[in-house]
Amino acid sequence: MQHQVLNDLFWLKDRAEEMPVLFIGHGSPMNAIEDNEFSNYWKNLGKQLPKPEAILVVSAHWLTKGTLVTANSTLETIHDFRGFPQPLFDVNYDVQGSPELAKDIVKLSLDQHEIHEDLTWGLDHGAWSILCHLFPEANIPVLQLSIDYYKGSDYHLEIGRQLKALRKKGVIIIGSGNIVHNLSAIDWKNMNTDNYAYDWAIESNEIIKNAVLTGDYKSLIDYKNKGVSLQYAIPTPDHYFPLLYTLGLVNKNDNVHIFNDKYVGGSLSMTSFLFG
Repeated sequence: MQHQVLNDLFWLKDRAEEMPVLFIGHGSPMNAIEDNEFSNYWKNLGKQLPKPEAILVVSAHWLTKGTLVTANSTLETIHDFRGFPQPLFDVNYDVQGSPELAKDIVKLSLDQHEIHEDLTWGLDHGAWSILCHLFPEANIPVLQLSIDYYKGSDYHLEIGRQLKALRKKGVIIIGSGNIVHNLSAIDWKNMNTDNYAYDWAIESNEIIKNAVLTGDYKSLIDYKNKGVSLQYAIPTPDHYFPLLYTLGLVNKNDNVHIFNDKYVGGSLSMTSFLFG
């Protein structure tokens, strides 16, 4: 696995036979409407990605018992937060779903971990807050895959592996979370301090990045046993699990590109990965 430099994404245009895979640190819902370095990178990235037939998002904000995939023909924009300004609640990412692709995803899972269709969910902010920048025209079908919160880390990696065939069918798959995510430890006084982070947040972020770059997925599955820093960085695994889905989709010949590798409020990292 090769590590691409930050400003070179043109190689993506030559890999259209197999869609790239992304893990995106989505951070605050406000990134959906703010013009900042993170949202600007998403905008530029969207212009360079090959146009997919569909998009599948694994968001930290859809936790279930069992693994579900949206099978709706249209997806409602879910404003799953409170205490934010009205303009954020006014955002609607009106997009079509794909019941046909949902059925294909269910079929891919039948021999191993089963995935079931769902008609009740829409798009939560872990999905639409980034998609509105990556694909602002909302003209590509989108599906969400839920996270079975009752399963261990290895399960989530295996679900990703089951879905590898989708990359050759024109589907871009995005894991949306944050690899360092401890909201209770946020330093609100330093929220606007550029790239400010606690020592344990920096250490954890580097441990995870190095494991991704070296293909050491075992340590990422066993993150609970990797020291105190990671326990602070991942007090609950909801925002971490989406990374494991994306790693399950990675091939040995994929390049890996790290972007938005910065910290917010001391205890949150926006570090993101593109594989392709």
